[in-house]
Formats: sequence, C-alpha cells, structure tokens
Amino acid sequence: MLAGAMAVVCMVLVGPSAPAGSLFAGSPPVRAAREVVPNRVMTWNLCNPCAVSDVDRAAEIATYAPQVVGFQEACVRDVERIRDYLRNLHGLVYHVEYGTVLRNWGRCGGLPWNPGGFGQAVLSAAPMTDPVNVEYPDGGSEDRGYMAVTTTVGGRPVRVFNTHLAQRRQEAVRADQAGVLAEEVARHDRAIVLGDFNAVPDAPELRPIWALATDTDPQCHPSPTGTCQPTTDWQSKFDYVFLRGIVPLRHRVQPSPYSDHHLLHTDVEAT
Repeated sequence: MLAGAMAVVCMVLVGPSAPAGSLFAGSPPVRAAREVVPNRVMTWNLCNPCAVSDVDRAAEIATYAPQVVGFQEACVRDVERIRDYLRNLHGLVYHVEYGTVLRNWGRCGGLPWNPGGFGQAVLSAAPMTDPVNVEYPDGGSEDRGYMAVTTTVGGRPVRVFNTHLAQRRQEAVRADQAGVLAEEVARHDRAIVLGDFNAVPDAPELRPIWALATDTDPQCHPSPTGTCQPTTDWQSKFDYVFLRGIVPLRHRVQPSPYSDHHLLHTDVEAT
C-alpha cells in the first residue's frame, strides 16, 4: 500500500512521461491568447550554434502569432520542438516543411553517423503544397539553398520562398545564388521571399531580387538613400521580406535576446 501511494504521489509531481520536445503530451493545449494573424508573415534566423531554449523561441513567435514563419539556420529537431511548444503551450497549430541542405553534427547534434538536418524551414498555419528544396550550385563556404511552398496568406494562395545566401565577404557567390532564386520567383505573379540574404540593400548581388519585388519596408530601397531598419545585432539590414504582387500594410523589426538576428514580421494584403 505504501509503495502504491508513493507511486501516485510521484505521478502527480512528475506527470506522465512524454517524448523529448512534447511537453505536456496527452494534455489539451493551452488556449491561445489570440488567433493566428492570417495575413502576417515572419522571417527569423535562429542563430546556430547558440545555446538557446526552444521554449523561449516558441514564446517569441507566439507573441506575434504569424500565419507563416520562415526560419534560417534551423535544425530539424529544434523546429520540431518549437512547433510542439507552440501547440502545447500557446495553442497555435502549424504545419511544417523543411529545406535542409546540410547534415551537420556540430550544428545540430545527433550521432556522428546520423547528424541532424540543417538549413531552412517554414511553419504555416494553413496546409502547404508543392514543396521544393533546391541547393545552390555553389554554396560558398557552406552549403546553402532555398525552399518554396504554396500556402495561404490573407486568404489568398501565395508562393512562399525561404533562403539563406552565402556568408559575408562572398559577394560573387551570393550574386549567383540570387540569380538562381530570382529566376524561380519570376515564374509567380504573387510571391513572398523570406530570408537572410547576408547583404545590405544596396549590395549589387541583390539586384536580381529588387528587379522583381519590393521590400516590406517602404523606406528601404536598393540605393544608399534608402532608410532601412537594421535587422541584426551588428546594426546591418540582412533580413528581408520581399513582396511580389502583394501590398505591405505594416511591419515590425523586433530585437530578440535569443538570436543575433531580429524578428522581422509584416502584415500584407494579397491582391
């Protein structure tokens, strides 16, 4: 009897067992403070490797409750946990697609013979179709690529791209990558291009993208006269939400203690 009583006490204190990253498994989700904003999209470089809790990352995202979130420097296991925490702790349910271009034990952990996937990911409150994952012919110092999905933003179908261009001081490589991406974006009349482009707005390598789309920040242009809010801790504008056939309504750049890149989200109107 004593052993049985102690077992019950332990279950009350510890709770039911759950797989890693599935906090409160078996319990109903906490009611969301508000619904997903149906016309809001966000881009965020998660920073990797960084000793950051996925609980905190999920809480940052839940604060703004975007319809679509594009991650860069994302590990598959981290994205899975973030999605679980958004559902279990905040009542926000997302679908996920991955654009991994690298399997890296140093960045994403796992066993040496089974390292974690690393690259881009998209969370969407609406289902996603026609996913593609493209690795650039030349990634530069690290494999890089873009992913694309079709989903719903503001009640309209939109092609969403998510990319991470080559690291700084690799201008020629980024120019080739931007050309590859622009060729695909040009096929769509309505598109949103999210990502970390590792280049300031007037960098020559971004010209193919500027020729097709505008930045969500109406003050940000591909000329030195534009006034763009920085999106990184080192006060550079590297993160973008480019819009094609879509009207920007309002945007916000929010510094975060959980990454060296700020959260950038924007509300849009799909025409």
